[in-house]
Amino acid sequence: MKTSEAKFREPQGERPKAVKLAVLPGDGIGPEIVAQAVKVLDVLKRDGAKIEMEYGNIGGIGYDREGDPLPESTLKLSKQADAVLLGAVGGPQYDTLDRPLRPERGLLRIRKELNLFANLRPALLYPELAGASSLKPEVVAGLDIMIVRELTSGLYFGQPRGIEIRKGERVGFNTMFYSESEIRRVAHIAFAIAMKRGKRLCSVEKANVLECSELWREVVAEVAKRYPEVELSTMYVDNAAMQLVRNPKQFDVIVTSNLFGDILSDEASMLSGSIGMLPSASLDEHNKGMYEPIHGSAPDIAGRDIANPLATILSVAMMYRYTFAEAATADRIENAVKQVIAQGYRTSDIWTAGGTKVSCSAMGDAVVAAM
Repeated sequence: MKTSEAKFREPQGERPKAVKLAVLPGDGIGPEIVAQAVKVLDVLKRDGAKIEMEYGNIGGIGYDREGDPLPESTLKLSKQADAVLLGAVGGPQYDTLDRPLRPERGLLRIRKELNLFANLRPALLYPELAGASSLKPEVVAGLDIMIVRELTSGLYFGQPRGIEIRKGERVGFNTMFYSESEIRRVAHIAFAIAMKRGKRLCSVEKANVLECSELWREVVAEVAKRYPEVELSTMYVDNAAMQLVRNPKQFDVIVTSNLFGDILSDEASMLSGSIGMLPSASLDEHNKGMYEPIHGSAPDIAGRDIANPLATILSVAMMYRYTFAEAATADRIENAVKQVIAQGYRTSDIWTAGGTKVSCSAMGDAVVAAM
């Protein structure tokens, strides 16, 4: 299969006798939320699944312990693993480091090194959390969007980039770059996912002012000819941001570039009640993936046992659905999360009157009990 023709598929065949997971807790609340996801994995192991977990450092902790936000040992571990479970990276104490040494650079590098070009970010509203959404319940009730974000190119990776002195003042510059093949492969992923959902795909760009977006629109239109059953629409990113809060249920699948996807998926998270509820999968052309919550390291609440671990737990469900092709296991985890939400358990970010406020670790225990 040519890289430019990469297609989303359900893996076939038997799962290996033991799956190897690289577990990278990272910084801030990362170790706390990953610990709850590991509880879920331990339940699966108890019930017969063969899972081997090996831990590595990434982000700020990678710099602190090994002088690199993506130590060579972590990269080697991740390449050898069948999948990667990541917490979060970053913290204000690292903001003064040279840019290549900052935690976020480790995250960008591992995505690039593993060729994780397709980032799947679902935005799903649990009925019981409609009151926690930023919008009126009637606007968001039934929300179910999948955002497919290109992850290894675009403005975050383009060269040249930097800060330099020009005409006596500092100038910062970045380059937005997309090749036809990079657009084509993520478009195939998005169309294939749309075929499994509502058969509607919205391509988001800024073709009226950006040449990159002009090319994006042209290539997506070409790929669309391979998927005649999917209704393709296009939307400028500023309008898409407005429509997400005006009428979010008009969307089924959104495909967009790295920068736009980063922003729009965080916006969509607030429709679902909290950024702490949303998992993500980042896949290569063989469905090997890195799984992580979409939120950051939240250093202001780190160590207080109040973070929401559900996005990380749901990321494990995505791992079993997309990399290991075990839909029953994914359903089991997702149904356990639905059960604890229905029972009224709430971490502080989704707590409303009438719910039972619980800690990060207690929420993990509740999900384990529901399994």
